Amino acid sequence: MSMTQRPLILIVDDNAENLQVLGDLLQPHYRVRAANSGERALQLLALDPLPDLALLDVMMPGLDGYALLEIIRKEPRSAELPVIFVTALGATEDEERGLERGAVDYITKPLRPRVLLARVAAHVELQRARAVLRQQNSDLEAEVVRRLQENERLRDVSIQALARLAETRDNETGNHLLRTREYVRTLAMRLRELPRYAEELDGPAIDLMARSAPLHDIGKVGIPDRILLKPGKLDAEEWNIMKTHAELGAEAIEQAERDAGSGGDLAYLRYAKQIARSHHERWDGSGYPQGLAGEAIPLAARLMALADVFDALSSRRVYKAAWTAEAACELIVAQRGRHFDPEVVDAFLAEFEAFRAIASRYSDVDTDIGAV
Repeated sequence: MSMTQRPLILIVDDNAENLQVLGDLLQPHYRVRAANSGERALQLLALDPLPDLALLDVMMPGLDGYALLEIIRKEPRSAELPVIFVTALGATEDEERGLERGAVDYITKPLRPRVLLARVAAHVELQRARAVLRQQNSDLEAEVVRRLQENERLRDVSIQALARLAETRDNETGNHLLRTREYVRTLAMRLRELPRYAEELDGPAIDLMARSAPLHDIGKVGIPDRILLKPGKLDAEEWNIMKTHAELGAEAIEQAERDAGSGGDLAYLRYAKQIARSHHERWDGSGYPQGLAGEAIPLAARLMALADVFDALSSRRVYKAAWTAEAACELIVAQRGRHFDPEVVDAFLAEFEAFRAIASRYSDVDTDIGAV
């Protein structure tokens, strides 16, 4: 509806004299389209622009006013069009019938020009106010979406920055972070097919788990270089220090939660904390740092455990050659029910080719962690 042009009124009456009277009254103030039947009115309603208001006669041959209004209300394009019935029918039940079917007003003949113009003006202004409100709501919704997208982008950039910080102190590549992120996503999407995981692994949860995965080793920033970068095997004391990276990472994320307070959606930090602390736990309880077993280990961490081990085995490191995907798969299968959740291993086997494709796509050539 244009706010710079005069409002457009559609008048519908099978009597040419009535159309003439209505047109003469309205044209000094409005643009007018006239139809001498319900069928012709539908043709005019298909044209742009849509009228601001329609005045319908009730008693017409063929498609009468009530039937025409029913069609108008069913069409998405015209569903909100205000309609006033203009008719010689004066019984209360006729007026109620029209209002119940969606008319906004009911004017009886013979017409009183001032009354007609006053009611038309009131409904036109109301319709224009509604149009302004709808546009404002649409603009507000668009702004909310933009802000949400901006917040999600800032969240992802923050995750990437923190993950890169850990990466600068480790001998793993940025593509390790990309691969494990996609491995986690792939496993979660497969597990979602099991009824007992359908609710826990909805679309947003899977996305947050995957996007939080790069923070799994953020605690390594607190491990001394002499241990973190040692090319050979760690001794017992060094290994005990290395294992503290899980708690260090979780504690750092917990502090971030406290700093953020209660406002906003911090679900991604919850998943990041679970992954950082518990991705070295084992299904049989022999892992660290808490010795959790079975489903006491958060699901996000159980997914990350397999993703991390598969990538560590199948990637080259300064201290080892890369295993083949098949060899890594054999070890993971051998650890089903020991190191790894059996259902997660089953999901891995079902998605083995997808794992191979991810490993190929994010081989250690391009290290852009921002790639999707």
